[in-house]
Amino acid sequence: MTPRSDEPAYVTETRTAYDTVAVDYASLLEDELAGSPLDRALLAHFAELVLAEGGGPVVDVGCGPGRITGHLATLGLEVGGVDLSPRMVAEARRRHPDLEFRTGALAALEVADESLAGVVAWYSVIHTPPDDLPAVFAELHRVIRPNGLLLLAFQTGGFSVRRDQAYGHAVTFEAHRHDPDRVTAQLADAGLRVTVRTERAPQDYETTPQAFLLARRG
Repeated sequence: MTPRSDEPAYVTETRTAYDTVAVDYASLLEDELAGSPLDRALLAHFAELVLAEGGGPVVDVGCGPGRITGHLATLGLEVGGVDLSPRMVAEARRRHPDLEFRTGALAALEVADESLAGVVAWYSVIHTPPDDLPAVFAELHRVIRPNGLLLLAFQTGGFSVRRDQAYGHAVTFEAHRHDPDRVTAQLADAGLRVTVRTERAPQDYETTPQAFLLARRG
């Protein structure tokens, strides 16, 4: 994917950061899901709904090295991944050679209108400023078929932090702890109605609560 000339600075910054940490990120988080029963339950619920409603293609947006994509495939979904970082995509292809991964941006997916049974955005919007989320949600609404599903995961708190270190590397990026009420309202404005909302306290190395929203396209 060639970056657009008008690409926001935070998108370029995020791509550079994840290109830098891709290999170590993949190694450090590869077993994360095994210790997260709530995460697995939410992903299983999403997968069961998609399959019960006829199945169809699902895309894991912001897929990173493909750990969630690969898990969704084991649940029987027809799934592929999209990520901003070419090095993350390369890592995903290496780890999951049987699945399709490609580069792409959240706000400009190369996916046909109403072509997806569902989208998973697992901590994929944490680098998108709150005021830019409506454009992302409008794009996700565009690609999801009527009555299709969106599963979001993100850190909460309603504030932003600037980082200069991550996964053992010197990098620069901003992370946004989104407010679940505001995100729910933004999804509704985009035509995506939240049907399940789950929040939990921080665990282990986490410093903020976590939120999970399942939304359905009207």
